[in-house]
Amino acid sequence: MAYVTPLDGIPATRRGDAPHMLTARAQRTLEAIDGHTLDEMRALRDETERFMLRYKFGMDEVVTKLSILREEFSLDHDHNPIEHISSRLKSLDSVIAKMQRKGIEPTLESIRETITDIAGVRVTCSFVTDAYRLAELLTTQRDIRVLKTKDYIAEPKENGYQSLHVIVEVPVFLSTGAHPVAVEVQIRTIAMDFWASLEHKIYYKYDRRVPAELLEELTDAAHTAADLDARMERLHRQLHGAPTHGRGRVSI
Repeated sequence: MAYVTPLDGIPATRRGDAPHMLTARAQRTLEAIDGHTLDEMRALRDETERFMLRYKFGMDEVVTKLSILREEFSLDHDHNPIEHISSRLKSLDSVIAKMQRKGIEPTLESIRETITDIAGVRVTCSFVTDAYRLAELLTTQRDIRVLKTKDYIAEPKENGYQSLHVIVEVPVFLSTGAHPVAVEVQIRTIAMDFWASLEHKIYYKYDRRVPAELLEELTDAAHTAADLDARMERLHRQLHGAPTHGRGRVSI
């Protein structure tokens, strides 16, 4: 991931490139800044990069844990609950925008305490019971601490959105010691994920001002997706029997 510094808008990964890559405006700005101020700005840039990198490592740690479970299930069990795993790290611009929307003090410590979705992992399952089972398998690991759970499967949002959100804290071990990092894990079925992906595209297309009739259709589609999940799970139970871990809430 490339980070943009306040100096000239050039990604930090290209900071070591030749000076001719700087814009004329950026070059004039650099020439006007005294050496001490420039050193402070570079130090701030480096500290910000280290801050964001910890979230990447925390995200990778959670992905690894889930990938291990996925591989184990594929070898030792008749049914693998994990269909797909994806991850994303918010850009620094997105973090700053959210910080401004929430009126958060512009410090790294305030961001760490307030914004818990900088690192995100999404897991797609076949069935609703799989979502709860995976949440339990992940959150009961010794080095995982659950910070917050939002069960939008048991209590869907008004627009019909369903997903299980679990914010966990995982230790990242660096040369400076252990650093706890928050990672948001979203677990949903294939039907829920399909609906959420379509909803995101529609909201983006209409710049969040979606026509009322389209919102009604989206909500109806969410109910249809939930019905499909229930029907598919019933068929699965007829073939394989009731799961050992049923539908239920994840405790904090």
